[in-house]
Formats: sequence, structure tokens, C-alpha cells
Amino acid sequence: MCKKFLLKACGCVAVLLLLLLTDAAQGQEKKRHHKRWDMENRPGADSYAERPFADSYEARRKAYLDYTLSKGALGPFDGAVRVAAGQPFDETMWGDSLDLINARQDCADFQLAGVLRLLYTAGDSPLLKDAARSQAHDTLIKFKYWPEEPGIDSMCTWSENHYIMFASGAYLSAQLYPDEVFTNSGKTGRDRMPVYRDRILRWMHLRYQTGFSEWFSNVYYVEDLTALMNLVDFCQDEEIRQRAKIVTDLLIADMALNSFRGSFCGSHGRTYEHEKKWAKLEGTNGAFKILFGTNHWPPGDMLVTCLALSPQYRLPKVLYDIANDHNRPEMVNRQRCGILLADAGKYGLKYDRLEDGMLFFAMEAYAHPKTIGLTLQMLDAYHWWDNTFFESFASQRGLITVANQLKLLPLAVWFARKDVQRNQREEANICTYRTPDYMLSTAQDYKRGYGGDQQHIWQATLGPGAVCFTTHPVEGRQDSPNYWTGSGTLPRAAQVKNVALAVYRITDDGGGFHVKSRPKMFTHAWLPKDQFDEVVERDGWIFARRSDGYLALWSRMPWHWQTEEGDDKNRELIASGQENVWICELGRKETDGEFTAFMDRIAKARILGEGLQVAYDSPSQGLLEFGWNGALKQRGEEVNLANYPRYSNPYAQAEFPAGAIAFEHNGNTLQLDWDTLRRDASAWCE
Repeated sequence: MCKKFLLKACGCVAVLLLLLLTDAAQGQEKKRHHKRWDMENRPGADSYAERPFADSYEARRKAYLDYTLSKGALGPFDGAVRVAAGQPFDETMWGDSLDLINARQDCADFQLAGVLRLLYTAGDSPLLKDAARSQAHDTLIKFKYWPEEPGIDSMCTWSENHYIMFASGAYLSAQLYPDEVFTNSGKTGRDRMPVYRDRILRWMHLRYQTGFSEWFSNVYYVEDLTALMNLVDFCQDEEIRQRAKIVTDLLIADMALNSFRGSFCGSHGRTYEHEKKWAKLEGTNGAFKILFGTNHWPPGDMLVTCLALSPQYRLPKVLYDIANDHNRPEMVNRQRCGILLADAGKYGLKYDRLEDGMLFFAMEAYAHPKTIGLTLQMLDAYHWWDNTFFESFASQRGLITVANQLKLLPLAVWFARKDVQRNQREEANICTYRTPDYMLSTAQDYKRGYGGDQQHIWQATLGPGAVCFTTHPVEGRQDSPNYWTGSGTLPRAAQVKNVALAVYRITDDGGGFHVKSRPKMFTHAWLPKDQFDEVVERDGWIFARRSDGYLALWSRMPWHWQTEEGDDKNRELIASGQENVWICELGRKETDGEFTAFMDRIAKARILGEGLQVAYDSPSQGLLEFGWNGALKQRGEEVNLANYPRYSNPYAQAEFPAGAIAFEHNGNTLQLDWDTLRRDASAWCE
């Protein structure tokens, strides 16, 4: 009895600790997210382009620079634009940037990237006054660049995007002041550079081989690319600079392959409510406009500034062509992103090596049985016990230490895994299907029944606001998961070309450690009527049309429209029940005829099964059988949902983990090879 009691007590304390780690990583990044959203909704926002507004890269670059110069100054990234244009930089434009860095507040690394961009862009130019240089110098010399350095702070340093932001910022600061002592670490810049060089290269190598655990994020690809572009433009180490260009190409390839007319709109490893509802609010919107000519300009965008000012990066023409390959009748892209924790050793990662802890944390693998011991090592080594995010648990430190010594924590974590590992992002296999009139994207059979955090499992897109997806909502929370961001419980979802099936099984366990509120006993769909040309309810289906693209949505459980006043009115469908099956099939005029003919065929299709099993006789894909358990079958044959290649699509075939990677389309090619540093393109966007 005593042993059982101790196990339960230790397990509870361990999971509470892991909850705190999760909140530290997630909640802080949300603060920055909402700040960006407010900024992008300012008056005078640029209009959305679904097709390239300019064919040449130079024209798009000039358009953004002119747009930025016409707006009020927003900070160091705008300052870099103005100095590059021959305009003086007023030190008052630093605004809150240096104060935020000096205070070591969360997202200081984002501001750091802007300060470095401005300093390197200005060089010795008198346009940057001595007072501004002196302020920046003092800030960079005193900053805390890694958790191993002294000091208590409230910065998130460990997610995938923060990792490279901090590592690149540390390296470029050290390179800028190689012979000066950085007062927080007590080491010179020259002494610090090899440490951060290794961290940068390890992060980039893993991303090249396996893709991003924050897969296709229309929020955090901005931070990844900003950090990489600073390395591309300013790093004096030729190997780092070349590898940064290669990984930049792959991030842009992800965007090109998994977007629809400027909307980065498929499945996402991390995203938020507004970004997945509205393409114009995606963090990557400005990058799409300068790279591919679509979407719109946001003011003060750090990534677009880097791309527009870059003296080193050239966009391979083939990536532009892939993103704008709108006339291809159909495109199927299968990608595997991220790794399994069990396979960490294959990539040189060790569960007991402190240096590897930050790479495990980049996957947000705090609460895995194999990494929980390392998590506690990090708390000790980095003095996170005294961090303000962890202070409420300081009194429980003794009990946690005893539980760790008794080797009970891995067992406790395993029992609570579906809750405490909700934001842990291991391997995802994503299928994206694109036609001239719509796109459908799904993370295949991803963590069914686990709690969700910021993952976006599937989405159908017919236009920048004409989208559809489902989630299991959590009410009463601002942090993720909440009503539209993430999921209380993840579905088992799968896709065959233009058809997606999502099976939900909600467990009523009274709430877990991370999400303490009781789960809502319903699922819901986002289907904004006002963004479609037609919406028809017929024979248990909801049909929607935008231009020549068609959508059909079905729920096993009865549904109703949200009619209360607010943003969700006539945009949300609610279906009560702990168990439900949603089916979405897409079509288009070119292959399915008129909208009425599409509706007739779908309405007559047989749907069999009950509970968590479904058999749908799709007019386009034949009989599809799917459920909470068992294989997905199409016409009686099993459909593979796992172990995808790194890339498999009409433009590229690459094994997982990746060796050489080649893209080819429209007579243009891009050849990449990590081992040989090869980066050859047949043509560049000029």
C-alpha cells in the first residue's frame, strides 16, 4: 500500500513539473503570436493576391521595400530597410527592442535577430549613429544566450524555432565582437563561436535529414527562416553559410509544396486559431508574396525584410515554379517530418547527454520516459528550479528528487502520456493533395487519442478564407489547446487524395494534469458560409462551392450551426457526442461537372458502419473503410499511412532520412547534398 501511495504521489508531482515545462514553452510564444496578429490587422493592410502580382523577384523585392518605407517605423528590421535605402536610423526607433533584450523577456531572441540585421547591414555607415551603436553593443555584450549561462530569466530557449534563433544570435554576436568578453558568460566572442557553431550545424543537419517537428508551421517557419537568413548573409564561416542556404531551400520547398495560391493552409505541427482560419493572418504571408508573388504584405515583417535585403540568398527558380504550378490537374505530396524518440540514437542523440537535452526539447519531448531523467538534469544544470516559471514547484523539489532516485518518474510519465505528451511532436506523415481549385492536407494517423496542443491535423482549402477543418474544442482556456487552437483530443485521421476521414473518441476522465478542465463532449467544424459562393444542406451533407471548387462535409452525429452573435456565427458546425466520424470530399468542375451533379453523386453514396467504424463508398475513390483501429482500406486494399519518404511528389523523390535531394519542374532543377555541400540550381529567380 505504501509503495502504491508513493508511486501515485511521485507521479503526480512529476507530471505537474512537466506541465510547468509545457506551459513555459507554449504560453510564452503565444504572447508574441497575439502581438503579431494585432499588428497585421492595422489599417492600410495590403490586399491579398491569389496569383503572382509580379513575375520577377526584383520587382517583388522592390515592392516590399517601397511598401515598408511608406509606413511608420516599427523597429530594428524596418531600421535595416531604411539604412539600406540611405536613410538615417534614429536611435529612438529601437523602441522596446533593446529594453526587451536587456530584461531577458521571452522572445528577446526575435528582437536580437533584428538588432543584428541592422548592425551588420549598416556596417560602418554614419547613417547609424554612435549612440545607437553603443546601446546595441552594451545589450549584446550583456545578454544571456543559452540556459547554461548564469542568470534567472523568463525566456523560452528550447523549442525548435527558439533553438536556432538563440544559437544563430549567439554566433553572430560573437563574430561581431570576437575579442571582447561577453560579461554574462565570461568568455570572449572568439571562445564562444566554436560552441555555437556545433549547435547550429547539429540543428541544421537534423532538419535536413528529417524535416521539422514543427512541420509546415505558418507561424514558426518565420523564425526558423529569419535565423537562417542572418547566417546566410552575415556568417563568415563558409560551411555554415552554405548549409544555411540548403536548409532555407528546404523550408521554402515545404511552403511551395503545401500551399494553395499563397495560403500555407494544410496540416501544421504548430499553428493558432487566426492563422488557420484566415490566410491573410498567417505569419508566412509576406514571405509568400516576396517568394512566390501571392498573399499580402504585412508591415514590419522580419522575414520579408531579410529576404528583401539579402545580398547572399538567391531563390531557385524551380521552387517558385512549384508553388505556382496551378494548372496541374492533380498533385500528391507525401512527406515525413520529425523523428521517433525511440530512434534518437540513429541521429547521434543520447538520452543522458545534457547538450542533447535542448534538441530533445526542440521536439518538446519533456515528458517521455526516455527523456524525463534528462529533463531533471537540465533543471539542475540550468538553475531552472529558480526560474520564475518554476518557482511554484520549488517546495516540491525534494519529493521530485526522491521519485527520480527511486526511478518512478518514467513509469508515472508513461501512465499520463496521453495528457503530458500532448505537445510532444514526434514523426508525422503528411499527405497533401492539390488541384487548380482546392487543396486537402492531413497528418496521417497522428497520435490518435492523445491530447493535442497546437497541432492542426487536417484542412480543406478552396481559397484564402474558404477553408474547412474539424477539432475537439477545449473551453475556458486562453493557452493552447483551446476552443479553436489545437485539440482536447486528437482524432484518428486519414486521407486518400481528395477524401479525408476523421474519427473522434473523446474520453471523459475529468481532465488531466495539463488540461485540467473536463473535455467538451462535442466536436466541431469550421466552415465559414460567408467565404463561399454557395452553401447547400442536403441529405445529411453540407455542400459548399467557391468558384469551380466543391466541398462536401458529413458528420455521423447530428449537427447544427452556431447562431450566437460573434465571429463564429454561421461559420461553426457543432456535433454533440463523445464519438463521431467526419467525412470531407472535394471536387471541381473540370472533373465532376456542375455543382449540382457533384452534390447528386455524393448524396447517393453509401455510408455504412457504426460507432468508430465507417465504410464510405466515395464516388471518386471507391469504397473507403476506416476506424479507430485497423487499417485504412481502399477497395479492399490497405493504404499505407506511415513511413513516408522525406519527399514523394511529382517534383522530388528523396528517402528518409534524406541523402541527396533533387527538385525538378518545368525544365528547372535544384540539387542539394548535405555531405558534399552541393547546392546547384539550373536557374535563379531574378
